[in-house]
Amino acid sequence: MDQTMSDEELSESGTSWIDWFLSQKGNELFCAVDEDYILDKFNLAGLNTEVPHYQLAVDLITDSLEEDLQQNVWEIVERSARQLYGLIHARYVLTTKGLTRMAEKFKRKEFGKCPRVLCEDQPVIPVAMIDQPGVKGVKLYCPRCEDVYHPSTKKHYSLIDGAYFTTSLPHLLLQMFPQLMPEKRSERYVPKIFGFRIHSISEEHRKQDAHKEAIEKQKQMMDFEE
Repeated sequence: MDQTMSDEELSESGTSWIDWFLSQKGNELFCAVDEDYILDKFNLAGLNTEVPHYQLAVDLITDSLEEDLQQNVWEIVERSARQLYGLIHARYVLTTKGLTRMAEKFKRKEFGKCPRVLCEDQPVIPVAMIDQPGVKGVKLYCPRCEDVYHPSTKKHYSLIDGAYFTTSLPHLLLQMFPQLMPEKRSERYVPKIFGFRIHSISEEHRKQDAHKEAIEKQKQMMDFEE
């Protein structure tokens, strides 16, 4: 997320800013937002107060930036563009088209797999713990065990704001595409010692303790009667 490209490098690469952004390590979680969606001011309502150099950031994202900016100014605008794209992405992924794109990435397991052994490599979906930007990093939701996990540090996902994916994404996606909902399993890991279930051993110990206590009380009563 912290990687930057100069104005000159971007121009020489012949690629769009969005394609460049999506190609950066860690940004595999994002989908491509349609330029038409970005250019519709209604979709971006209110974001101008949240992002510095808002208009320059919009122009950079849509490859319409005509000004020649000094390198230090370019870096500031580029950071604003990444922030703005994330905020736009949070809105886009809740639209029908955005959910469809995220569903395709989910089916291709591009978001990763659940680290829980008993989930058997179940694909996961990005999710936020809170919708407020700048508070918590993105997490991964497993629809099989219905729990959330920290993403792998190897993927650099910890640098990504969870708010760019919202708290609603996994649940809306699975409602819209119920065929993607995995079969729930009741199988749970059972802790054992020497092949015996720990809770079974504990239960047996409790019975033995209760039996010993009963015998001790009975003995005390007999001593008292004597």
